[in-house]
Formats: sequence, structure tokens, C-alpha cells
Amino acid sequence: MVRTAVAGASGYAGGELLRLLLGHPGVEIGAVTAASNAGRPVGEVQPHLAPLAGRDFEETTPQVLAGHDVVFLALPHGQSAAVAAELGDGALVIDCGADFR
Repeated sequence: MVRTAVAGASGYAGGELLRLLLGHPGVEIGAVTAASNAGRPVGEVQPHLAPLAGRDFEETTPQVLAGHDVVFLALPHGQSAAVAAELGDGALVIDCGADFR
């Protein structure tokens, strides 16, 4: 089982990532973060993600994202580079933002 985190999960790209990850049998969804929606229920912001409806978005911090095998970054332009630099070498980082395109 691959433990994943999605940073920026309240946006369109993050929501689509979660939808795809929920359908994958080899994935465990760990941290679901969204700086602007931290503390809000996932189901309130992303109603199509019923299996995650009871969870709350967390702050996007290195501490929250640590300990995952894969960290997906779906952050606004200008934010991914800083977050990726703080994660270190422990996880595979997949950036869906524009920072490294």
C-alpha cells in the first residue's frame, strides 16, 4: 500500500487527484491539505469525494506532509517550489503546479 498526501486538495487539480487516488486499490490517502480551507470538512468543499467527507483539510506544512511515500503538490503558482524544498529526500514529490514546468 502506497501512502499518499495531496497538498492543495481543495482546488480543481487536487480534487481530481483525490478522485483518481480513491479508485486505486494500492493507495492509502494520508494527509489532505489546503491552506485556505484548513479545518473545513473535505465534503463541504469537494462534495464528489464522499469517502473523504468526514475528514477535515489540514494545514499545508512539512510536518503534515512528512511520512508519506508520495506527496502530490496541486498548489497555486509560486507555492510548490518552497513546499517541495522543505520536504527533503524522504518522499517522491509529484508537482502538478506550474512552478517546475
